[in-house]
Amino acid sequence: MKAAVVNPPFMNGRFSRTSRSPAINKSGTLYWPFWLAHGTGALEEAGHEVLFLDCPAEGINERDMLRMLAEFNPEFTVVDTSTPSIYSDLRIASMIKKYLQHTFVLLVGTHVSALPVQCLKLAPSLDGIAVGEYDTTLVDVAEKLDGGGNSSDVPGLCLNIRGELVDTGPRKMIDDLDSLPFLADIYSRHLDPENYFFAAARFPSVMTITSRGCPYRCSFCVWPQVMHREGYRVRSAEHVAEEFGLFHDHFPGIQEIVIEDDTFSIDSKRVEDISEVLIRNGNRIPWTANVRANLSLEAMRKMKAAGCRLIIVGYESGSQKILNAVNKGTTVEQNMEFAERAGKAGLLVHGCFMAGNPGETPETLEDTFQMSLKLAPDTAQFFPIMAYPGTRLYDQYRKEEKLRTENYNRWVTEEGLHNCVVDLPGLPSETLVEWCNLARKRFYLRPGYLLYKSFQSLRHPFTEGRRTLRAFGTFRKHLFRRSKVSPGEGGGK
Repeated sequence: MKAAVVNPPFMNGRFSRTSRSPAINKSGTLYWPFWLAHGTGALEEAGHEVLFLDCPAEGINERDMLRMLAEFNPEFTVVDTSTPSIYSDLRIASMIKKYLQHTFVLLVGTHVSALPVQCLKLAPSLDGIAVGEYDTTLVDVAEKLDGGGNSSDVPGLCLNIRGELVDTGPRKMIDDLDSLPFLADIYSRHLDPENYFFAAARFPSVMTITSRGCPYRCSFCVWPQVMHREGYRVRSAEHVAEEFGLFHDHFPGIQEIVIEDDTFSIDSKRVEDISEVLIRNGNRIPWTANVRANLSLEAMRKMKAAGCRLIIVGYESGSQKILNAVNKGTTVEQNMEFAERAGKAGLLVHGCFMAGNPGETPETLEDTFQMSLKLAPDTAQFFPIMAYPGTRLYDQYRKEEKLRTENYNRWVTEEGLHNCVVDLPGLPSETLVEWCNLARKRFYLRPGYLLYKSFQSLRHPFTEGRRTLRAFGTFRKHLFRRSKVSPGEGGGK
């Protein structure tokens, strides 16, 4: 049968729906749609013909999307969603259902997984929602549709059956991740690396996943809580290394591979194993990975030898009280020691910092900024807190009436940039956003940092220099002006 998998347009911009904090990013970053790609690959392996549309990446507007879908005429259509874009996503999915009445429209993604009943009530013409991980769910639904049956006995769904909402129960998550199709193969059939950009990586880059889930319990992190139910599973070292080879074969022009796991370094021994296989295979592509501050020096050194260029770490806060409040499971001291180990291993670091977690004060924010200077990462991001449905942090702030609004449009600004709807005592949303703007300027406009980046770009003009100039070209217009918080609705809720 014919199936369409759609990352729909939003705000006529490069909306990065796959990101953990979906928005139009100030740096121009646009994530590869790796979850949708895995779903596409699963459908293709099952023998179905698939049209895969990544509208934000391709610049496809609503009219052209509908035209392309009508020409393909799918019997099954999968539509991705996110919290900031949810009202637009529901409207577009309903349009698809209206214009292609015979197609079975199924929504996927974090927001609809967290609030399936609410979403189907808002869009009653739609057929259902795949809750959580959806690779095998899509295949089972397609087989049911192909055979003329219904999907009420397929686990992992919330269905609209003649106006009645039916929960088919949880689906067992995939244990053997080596059984998944290679993203490299799926990308090569459907996507163009020139359309994607990751500010911390050399351009052009590709993204892959070597594990799913995370055993840690950070209260703010949406993918582990909503999509993976905090179950942690991994691909084998040999499987990961094989895909690196496929990326080299399919995309000879790529400059970097980004490992976008929730945390690549849960187990330092596994990191060493993957690095050793990459070394043995003669890996020639630089790579980047999300890691945790407990990564060992030995693992870092092996990563460097295997081609790793940069590691991304969530430092989050310079206050131990704040780290404890979000169940981060790390310490300020660990963060400092981590940065020292990374320097010894010769790895660049991209540091992530947050403003607005429980217990935040002006003093803890200053602690965070001062820590960012001491850590001295190659690049840094400062984000106001964004609490997403399905996370413990969202539930906490909702219960404490610290969410300014539950109008999900407000999770981004009118420009589509990251927004904050959390009001803390003495730190309203506007203050948290403004602190991030100021911290960004204080970090990047230091004479010492500018000199460091200039020297780095001169030493590596076609790699680091190109990356820095491309990111700065988009980022500079935000760096030198103030961002505004989109107005909320009502006070304190």
